[in-house]
Amino acid sequence: MTLTSEQLLNLAVEAAEDKKAMNVVALDLQGVSLIADYFVICHGNSDVQVQSIATEIRKRVQEAGSEVRGIEGMNSARWVLMDLGDVIVHVFHRDERDYYNIERLWSDAKVVETV
Repeated sequence: MTLTSEQLLNLAVEAAEDKKAMNVVALDLQGVSLIADYFVICHGNSDVQVQSIATEIRKRVQEAGSEVRGIEGMNSARWVLMDLGDVIVHVFHRDERDYYNIERLWSDAKVVETV
């Protein structure tokens, strides 16, 4: 079964929220960039929480029958980047999220209200 980009988005947001991710934001990149349809951006307050959020997202995606195409940054847990295909997930450590402020870089994208 192939998940739609909207289903992947909702799955990633729900998994992040279940692990108490802070300030979860979903950006709609359709018509703004060819990189992906959506970005999910969130942060954890510790290295362990960042790893836990990313691990839960990976687990839920795989359980739903989809694949995680790539994960970078799990060892340092300061900025974990997850490629789910049409959805890219950024799980930051709180300090790095403030520093990189990628929401500002993608300010042309609309914020998505997830269900």
